[in-house]
Parts: sequence; structure tokens; C-alpha cells
Amino acid sequence: MIPLRDRNPTRRTAIVTFGLIGACFAVFALELSITATGGDGALETFFQRWGAVPADITAALSTGNLAGQATVGIFASMFLHGGWLHLLGNMLFLWIFGNNVEDRLGSLPYLLFYLVGGIAAALTQVVIDPRSDVPLVGASGAIAAALGAYIVLFPGARILSLVFLGFFYQLLEVPAIIVLGFWFGLQLLSGFAAFDAETAQGGVAFFAHIGGFVFGLAVGLLLRIVRAGTRRRGRPAGSMG
Repeated sequence: MIPLRDRNPTRRTAIVTFGLIGACFAVFALELSITATGGDGALETFFQRWGAVPADITAALSTGNLAGQATVGIFASMFLHGGWLHLLGNMLFLWIFGNNVEDRLGSLPYLLFYLVGGIAAALTQVVIDPRSDVPLVGASGAIAAALGAYIVLFPGARILSLVFLGFFYQLLEVPAIIVLGFWFGLQLLSGFAAFDAETAQGGVAFFAHIGGFVFGLAVGLLLRIVRAGTRRRGRPAGSMG
């Protein structure tokens, strides 16, 4: 099931979402330049320096060095991608789901939410495999946070999706709770089936996706609770329903 677009209009332009997409494409252009001049080895070195390396993050946390290269790598890794498919897939999900979450949160709170979601995603993968020296790259952990918030805030939004039925496919409008619930279930199954899966070399850090999604769920639920409480306090005395 591949989402293509949603029927969930926004009230304002998603400035931060546009900016994040533009930044990811700009960094990918830099990656293409590095590969063109130095080959795949140069790109791997670049990922090792600027990706989120679990072993380095573990060492930084154990020594209290929270302002070093390992921390920089957590943030930088959100803008790195391992190939065109990786980039385009992530940007499709970011555009479909991120703009509505930004619309609900507001641009600056959404940017903070996105970055913290990416941190939560990376740290989840570090907990699972703290000694790995393979750099984590990609925006998918932060985007997973947006998906988690979206499923709570807009569970009934209709998502036009490409649904595969064996050798056939069909375009269907499916509620967000089904599309994103299916996606999260797939991450859980894949993560536990390949417990040490990660990497910038073709693997997927499934537990980073899981961590980001759970963070987004928590934020989305908190927003709904606060909003419900605000509505109750705003009702006149004696009102019902």
C-alpha cells in the first residue's frame, strides 16, 4: 500500500515542510557531487562523518559529551539519503503527512517537533544496537514522528493509495488510520524479523521508524487531550454534548 496524496486541505502554506524537502534535495545534490568526484568510497566516508553512528552516540552519552560530532551527526543524518529511491520515498511521505501536522502545530513548533522526533528515532536505534559503527542516514525517523501525530490528529482523513493485490493494483481512498496502521505494523514485523537491520548500505533502521512513530503518537495524543480540555473549559455552564 503506497500513499499518493491525501484529501485533507491545509489552512496555510506549509513553509517548514517545503523547507525541509528543499534542504534534503540540496544535501542530496551535494552527495551526488561527492560521488561524482570521489566515488562511492568518498560518499561512505561522508556518511561516516555526518551520519548518526550508534557507537559514537553511545560513547558521547556515556562521557556526557553532548556537544560533539556524534550529536551533530544526529541532526545532519536527517538530511542525508542513500539513493534516489530513499530520498523520493521519504519526501513523498513528508509532503503528504507533514504539511497537515505543521498546519495543526504551527510552523515553529512543528520544526521543533520534527527535529526532536528525529532525535527520538535515532536514540531508539542506538538502544537496540549501541555498538554499531554503521551510520544511520535518512529523514524517515523524523517523518515517522509526523506519521504518528497524523494518525492521532486525522485518523479519518482519506488517503489515495496504490494498493497491490497480488499481481494487480488498484487506486483506493483509504482512511489514514488504516494506511498508517499498516505501515507501522510492517515496521514492527520487519524490525523484529531482522533485529539488527540498519545502515546506509541498503538496510533499514526499522527501530528508528518505530521510535519516531511512537514519539509522534505521544505528541498527537497530548495535543488531543489538551484540546479536549480547552473545549470543556470554554463551554458555558449547563451546556451539554
